Amino acid sequence: MTQAEKTVRLQKIIARSGIASRRKAEELIRHGLVTVNGETVMTLGTKVDPVHDHIKVEGRHLKSRPPDMFLMLNKPLGYISTLHDPAGRPTIKALVPKPSIRLFPVGRLDYDSEGLLLLTNNGDIAQACLHPAHHVHKTYLVKIKGILEEPEIQKLRHGLMLEDGPTAPAKVKKAGKAEANSWVEITIHEGRKHQVKRMFEQIGHPVLRLKRVQFGPLNLGTLPPGQTRYLTDKEANDLRHLLIAPETPRLPKPKPIKKTEGWPPTTPAAPLRPRPATSSHMKRQRTPSPAGTTSHARPWLPKPQPIKRTEKFPTSGPPGQFWPRPANPKPTRSKKTISTSGITGKAQPRRPGLIPKTRFKFKP
Repeated sequence: MTQAEKTVRLQKIIARSGIASRRKAEELIRHGLVTVNGETVMTLGTKVDPVHDHIKVEGRHLKSRPPDMFLMLNKPLGYISTLHDPAGRPTIKALVPKPSIRLFPVGRLDYDSEGLLLLTNNGDIAQACLHPAHHVHKTYLVKIKGILEEPEIQKLRHGLMLEDGPTAPAKVKKAGKAEANSWVEITIHEGRKHQVKRMFEQIGHPVLRLKRVQFGPLNLGTLPPGQTRYLTDKEANDLRHLLIAPETPRLPKPKPIKKTEGWPPTTPAAPLRPRPATSSHMKRQRTPSPAGTTSHARPWLPKPQPIKRTEKFPTSGPPGQFWPRPANPKPTRSKKTISTSGITGKAQPRRPGLIPKTRFKFKP
């Protein structure tokens, strides 16, 4: 492994240590609270060697990476999915036991939503669970107002157009039915803000209750509301598999052709297809041009064929509706004569552009 492959981004190392999340680590770097080998680093994306470089955060040495920890919480209604709320509302911090390792929630559930919420100290797995490229499915049990009909289910399955763009197709099935409400189970892999609520409002069924029952390979099961449990080894390994990118076969690059090696190619050309024989009426006889003139090439034009009339059409008949009337004679225009003083005899018609010579003659 080369030296460049050993280096890791600074904010990633801080997030791995469990001191803060990756976003919080970026804020610490921007405020100049992180030093590497005694020098303050304020540039995001700086790569360091976690083995040989000495990193301090707020004057304290960065500890080695702790072991991964995963905790599942069945969030009840009336709690914020954060560890601290400036407005003073109750947070999930009061429901989570205080371990020796700092945990942070993966994703969020609204104040009026409930269900499965994952907490971990592994920032890479948390990022993989939330990134849309990994298509981590999330299943919700939703209680909506009104009765959901089959055409509306098809709209959800094909995707809807929301304010921030079209949604991906969702898996929808009915989970229950009451007199005025319906229970629906919907599965999506996107993570937009209030996406499930906006999707049902788009088809005219506001959400009355929302509960997340599955998150990727994790299932809520029978965990009571407000209670937590640690993930099993199998569940933790299933989450680690999200970090493994699918291997795509790479196509070999085409080898460039060198002009020095057998250029141009000596591959024999394909034989030309024989042209069909032209008919006698398509041949054009070329006539020699008279001496002293130049002939210009003209495109070949087919000779027009005369129209053969099989019946004699009468050319005259009594005037009427179906017989052509005799054409009116062309009107004749009287010639205009110009009389010139001093000249006797018959006046000649004046032609345009011709000035009579008598205009410039004077009698002595």
